Amino acid sequence: MSETAAMPVVARLLERYRRAGADLPFEDPRRAHGVGMEGYYWRLTDAAAGRVMIVLCGVCAAPDGHWALVAMAAHPEGLVRHAIVPVASADGRRLGVSAGDVLAADEEGLRVDLGPGARLRAGFADHVPWPRRALGGSGLAQVVPGLGQYWHPHLLGGTVAGHADLGDDRIDLGGCVPYAEKNWGSRFAGSWWWGQAHGFGDPGVCVAFAGGRLRLGPAGVAPTSLVVALGGTVLRLVPPRARMVAAVGAEGWRVRARRGSLHVELLGWGGRGSAAILPVPLPRERRTEPLSHQRLASHLQVTVWRGTRLLFSGESALAGLERPVA
Repeated sequence: MSETAAMPVVARLLERYRRAGADLPFEDPRRAHGVGMEGYYWRLTDAAAGRVMIVLCGVCAAPDGHWALVAMAAHPEGLVRHAIVPVASADGRRLGVSAGDVLAADEEGLRVDLGPGARLRAGFADHVPWPRRALGGSGLAQVVPGLGQYWHPHLLGGTVAGHADLGDDRIDLGGCVPYAEKNWGSRFAGSWWWGQAHGFGDPGVCVAFAGGRLRLGPAGVAPTSLVVALGGTVLRLVPPRARMVAAVGAEGWRVRARRGSLHVELLGWGGRGSAAILPVPLPRERRTEPLSHQRLASHLQVTVWRGTRLLFSGESALAGLERPVA
């Protein structure tokens, strides 16, 4: 077979591979894969004002086309708003998503309009991106096709310009630090845990983790991925190189991770009045279910050691912590 004839075959194989959710090393996980759900999530933290805003968009594939779930929530305003948008698209070449007239976003910014009192327009600058590495936030799981969910945090900090309408108030976003991630796959885990936080007193510190119980062939697995940004250093601890232990329940969230001499421990617990019940999309059915229990302003203690040397110890009272609705 000639090289020219072989190229379309290779291209089709690579397309099928990506449609199974996987990315080859050094590929951009932020691009749309063509799976059942492409999830986009942003979190803006204003530590000085004690405020957190979140926006999520899940672009879903139904038999008759793509639709989206868009949601927005804010603390301390207590805002929770969401909508089903009948037409949506996700960019397969770069980071980009649109959901009708309700949401549009790319690497440079985010616009969302869920009606009066729930609008946001933000531009991102001074990006603290995911470091240029062979693998994303999910580590080696990134190259395994057919998993139910994949996860990649791609914006770990920076600056924000813009405003948000939260209820009757217009909020200047100039004091916020941005965070953004992407998750995608054919289905949600039956049980999952997630967390993210800025607000440790140093805008260069960012923590994010995600895990869940997944079905892999006849066996079940419960992997957790953990990312800690400490200034110019980004630590990623994921199986199989790292040993991970996660426990999530009524008493809180606990994650312990060890890779060689590096040891990270997270301890989280919720704050009163900061909980939001958020919908989860059922892609093929064009509907949602209220399955996500997310605390918008929780407490998260983070301790990082390398051997006996303490690299960081701090606490945020503006952490997002999530688990399924009990």
